[in-house]
Amino acid sequence: MVKLNKIYTRTGDDGTTGLVDGSRRAKHDARMEAIGAVDEANSALGFAVLALEEEAKADCIRLQNDLFDLGADLATPRGAMGGDDFAPSDMVLRIVPRQAEWLEQRIDAMNSTLDPLTNFILPGGSEAAARVHLARASVRRAERAMTALAGAEPVNPAALAFVNRLSDYLFVLARAVNAAGAGDVLWVPGANR
Repeated sequence: MVKLNKIYTRTGDDGTTGLVDGSRRAKHDARMEAIGAVDEANSALGFAVLALEEEAKADCIRLQNDLFDLGADLATPRGAMGGDDFAPSDMVLRIVPRQAEWLEQRIDAMNSTLDPLTNFILPGGSEAAARVHLARASVRRAERAMTALAGAEPVNPAALAFVNRLSDYLFVLARAVNAAGAGDVLWVPGANR
């Protein structure tokens, strides 16, 4: 159970922040960039939730919780807390393959009700879809930050799969809330030349 009596600690005044294992990193470190991008994506998803209807809202609140888990995963480097791999434990919170699999099931279920895409779409349509597209773009940025981190140090492969699948889910969700795709705004290549 987390208990925060004091919000400021002053420990970050030197430009560093702490990880789960007690180590400190510069606030501009690649790991911290990834954690921050996940936090931004979670905030964008929270904004989208306000415009969604019940089932989509419940899914996205669940996914906000998963994004918090993802932040905890990223805040616990491999080898931290005595573990040499990315296995979860009582002391280490990790994203697990089951979380990406759940997204795949939700994507398949939503996509089965939509007409196939015959053109690229613009991020918009309804307000709810525009908010979901904003969250999708934020998740893509988080994915880029995570893959940049993975180029320098180990990142949980299940976390990388999860964030990739999450952006796919949000793309399909935006289409679903856009009147089952009928409200999609189609891209017209070169329309304004």
